Amino acid sequence: MTIKLDYSLERPEDRVALVETIVNSIPSSQLTSRYKEILANYIIFAADKEERKQRKILTDGRMVTVNKRETSYEALVEKLENGEDGVYNLMREDKNMLLSPKSPITAQDIEDLPALKTLVDAIAVVEPMAKAAVGHGKKAFLLKKQVIQMRQDQYVIRNGAKEPSRANSLIKSLVKMAIPEEVYLDENQEVVSTGFVNLYNPDHVEALLTHYSQLKQEIWDSLDLDIHYLLMDLDELVMRALHEDHPMLLDLLIYKIDGRTNLEIQDLLDREYGVRHSPEYLSSLWRNKIPKLIVEKAKEEWLVYHFTFEETGKWKKCSRCGEVKLAHNIFFSKNKTSKDGYYSICKCCRNSKSK
Repeated sequence: MTIKLDYSLERPEDRVALVETIVNSIPSSQLTSRYKEILANYIIFAADKEERKQRKILTDGRMVTVNKRETSYEALVEKLENGEDGVYNLMREDKNMLLSPKSPITAQDIEDLPALKTLVDAIAVVEPMAKAAVGHGKKAFLLKKQVIQMRQDQYVIRNGAKEPSRANSLIKSLVKMAIPEEVYLDENQEVVSTGFVNLYNPDHVEALLTHYSQLKQEIWDSLDLDIHYLLMDLDELVMRALHEDHPMLLDLLIYKIDGRTNLEIQDLLDREYGVRHSPEYLSSLWRNKIPKLIVEKAKEEWLVYHFTFEETGKWKKCSRCGEVKLAHNIFFSKNKTSKDGYYSICKCCRNSKSK
């Protein structure tokens, strides 16, 4: 049995009327739970969409995306004219993420970058197709998703060839601030910091690395600033996290801080390591992989110190490498069937085996 739904109907009451007509025309024996679910979702989606239109709902996650992707450079600078308050305006309510500015793509960018122009031309072709497909279910969804991805890729291409604009007010405001911090374990035994900028949050580390050169210039001779010592800790942490185990990522980090574009870095890594990653992948490493590795190292070191000098911890020996490590989820994966709740092989050994 095939159910034909009209997705051009946007009002919930219109969809309810259609569903009633369908239900009345189908024998109850053929109306399976699967079809009932499809019909229910058909109505709920319209109701949810109508509610969001009327109430203008913006979730926390959506606000982060909007602020990060839609805020113009001018609006960002305007926010930061209030100094310290400007920095707080760029942070989510839970103060767990610092947002970095993103300047709009200009006509000059399109003219200077052939790859960007090709993508913009492709968007001009696909976007009308997406609008025309509204009401055609999966086809409309896939086309809309493609347009969104293509628009995001514009910034990857542009930032791969050009350094994005920076807001100097953000740097100056951050430099002047006191950065009090308390590090503790939450109810899930996860390392948490109260510092509004800290080395235990990947988004904060990414923001610090992105503005590293500007911050260093501002604090060069200032030994009484909290940010001075935060960057010193970051320098040492980067070396411990990347130097031995991830030398290519360390070079990538240095190239980015030196202001090289992704296209230049692509050639440098190709010559040095014999690998040629795409500009998009290099951006992912810079924005995601590197900050996460640095934060992971910071958490590992804090846990070892805490359970060695401040609190008695439980330790266990890896059955493969023989190294004694803290019995914690950051070192051993959880295993409900094990007596102590963890696998006998540490994460490092398990990951190396999977590779």
